Amino acid sequence: MKVIVIGGGPAGMLAGISAAKQGDSVTILEKMNSCGRKLLITGKGRCNITSSLNMDEFIKNIPGNGRFLYSAFKNFTNTDIIQMLDKEGVKVKGERGNRIFPLSDKSQDVLNALLKILKKLNVTIKTNAKVKDIIVENDVAKGVVLEDEKIYADKIILATGGKSYPETGSTGDGFKIANKIGHTVTELKASLVPLEIYESYLYKQLQGLSLKNVGIKIKDIEKSKIIYEDFGEMIFTHFGVSGPTILSASAILLRYKNIDELLKNKKIKLYIDLKPALTEEQLDLRIRRDFEEIKNKQYKNSLDKLLPQKLIPSIIYLSEINENKQVNEITKEERIKLVKLLKNFEVTIKMFRPIEDAIITAGGIDTKQINPKTMESKVIKNLYFAGEIIDVDAYTGGFNLQIAYSTGYTAGMHIE
Repeated sequence: MKVIVIGGGPAGMLAGISAAKQGDSVTILEKMNSCGRKLLITGKGRCNITSSLNMDEFIKNIPGNGRFLYSAFKNFTNTDIIQMLDKEGVKVKGERGNRIFPLSDKSQDVLNALLKILKKLNVTIKTNAKVKDIIVENDVAKGVVLEDEKIYADKIILATGGKSYPETGSTGDGFKIANKIGHTVTELKASLVPLEIYESYLYKQLQGLSLKNVGIKIKDIEKSKIIYEDFGEMIFTHFGVSGPTILSASAILLRYKNIDELLKNKKIKLYIDLKPALTEEQLDLRIRRDFEEIKNKQYKNSLDKLLPQKLIPSIIYLSEINENKQVNEITKEERIKLVKLLKNFEVTIKMFRPIEDAIITAGGIDTKQINPKTMESKVIKNLYFAGEIIDVDAYTGGFNLQIAYSTGYTAGMHIE
């Protein structure tokens, strides 16, 4: 069987490996000058390969149509990708939050291993090959149209990615191609995306500040409802907030009812617990101890042991305690206010960053038009989908890459 895979990302490469293992003649068409461009930037260049969670737990981490993936996850698991890479000499390690990374901390090693497997399986890779259309006759996919040629095949796998990080090649081409031949594309939104905040004075002061081991809560203050809670790392940017906890929060926020209206009306608040290991009483005791040691110092010089240097001016300003006041003059009421500020550092969420800044695209080819057991289109025979082009998306932690591997591998299989 002759198979064409459109797109040389993780989903496309796994589709190529899967099909070639079954004896198919496979050609991967990649419009960029090399495969796996987006894979190289995942996990800040270290590649968060997958999660070590049991595969049954993966669905809970996929707010976007997780149930659609049951069969694909059975066909190709986290253990399968780890073993596949191990055979090519790529050892892995586990990190906080069940994340799996290459031991070398280099995403290039993961990409090299996949390319090596494709080469062993005699898969042809054509780069700088932009597909314009899929050839369809009587609702059957027959081949593809490139800028200067047509290539015919028995099976076409569309794995062109989403619209996030367009510089890696994910520019939404696949959505247009699929839509043109009768597929519904659900609304495309940014997921796993940084958030902008209203308090400009804060992000100007705090830009670049990374906070580890903090608790976050995102709250709808109109309904007094907690939308999302998490613990881990976040960072202040030149426009607001980002980092793993914030990115995962965005995947929930984008699905929240009337979110655009609530953001516009300043009704979505982020509360950061800067000292989650301590209760308010314990934190008050800690501050009193610190203050006792430096009771003749000014308040502005009293928080060095407690907080990162970059954060101190903002805390002093928001606590409304005179910075020149001596520590032994600070009242109990002022100290309690400081404690509450450290446990509930508040910012107001303004908007999502654009989809181009997102890690993942939410939305895509409607899952109702895809057979979940095979990834074949229910609209066009012999056309299959894999990866981010499908309307499925997950939190951070290696889940989105596992979706790419599992759907890609499934699309390449021969399933009756």
